[in-house]
Amino acid sequence: MTVIKINAIEVPEGSGDALAERFSPRARAMDDVPGSEGFELLRPEDGRNTWLVITRWKDEESFQAWTSSQNFREGHDRSGGKKPVGTGSEIWNYSVAVTSGR
Repeated sequence: MTVIKINAIEVPEGSGDALAERFSPRARAMDDVPGSEGFELLRPEDGRNTWLVITRWKDEESFQAWTSSQNFREGHDRSGGKKPVGTGSEIWNYSVAVTSGR
């Protein structure tokens, strides 16, 4: 069963482009992660400051394996001196209840 993880990231006004720039290389890296079924970074268009990172996974085990991987640690390493763009984040967990079949 596909599971969906949404990372809701609060981003200060004017910092969204920096967030998108940091996620750009991660998006391509997700294509080769076992069990990954997709990645999207959604930009708010309604005045909100919450950006959404949407990932789809074959199952919960695939997601957990990724979060324990070297790939994950490297992608989330803050030792490179860059401060986080976001001021906070929250993970939301979903599964598909109904789909259009596309």
